[in-house]
Amino acid sequence: MTALETDLLAELIRRKLDCLVELRDMGAKQLEFVRAGRITELLDLLSAKHRLLIRLERIEEELAPFRGQAPEGRTWRTPDGRRECARQVEQCEALLGEIVVREKQSECELTRRRDNLASQLQGFHLASQARGAYAALSRADASRIDLTSET
Repeated sequence: MTALETDLLAELIRRKLDCLVELRDMGAKQLEFVRAGRITELLDLLSAKHRLLIRLERIEEELAPFRGQAPEGRTWRTPDGRRECARQVEQCEALLGEIVVREKQSECELTRRRDNLASQLQGFHLASQARGAYAALSRADASRIDLTSET
């Protein structure tokens, strides 16, 4: 049996689908870590996710020659093989949509957490300034000697 170009195409689409499933699952975990404030685990996950994105980029590069082809000009072993590949392409597109939505959720949550933290830090700074001012007043009052007489 000779290898067809569409065999490679089907394999690349399957690998792309596998990567996107992993990315979707990682995105769910990422959102969980962001919401829980688990920064160390989030950073580890982002590192693993980066490696997966590099793998996906390589698959996309291998798919590049197929993008210029007319789909009706491809020779498939079976009509079922063609349908299965088309189904996987649709799954890839749906997964990409899910991944984008989840990434936006994570970004919004991180922004919200950052803003809350900045607000808390500002509050701590103001409280520290107030404490310093009161301490300075207390020291000034303690060093003052009352020389007034009531007689």
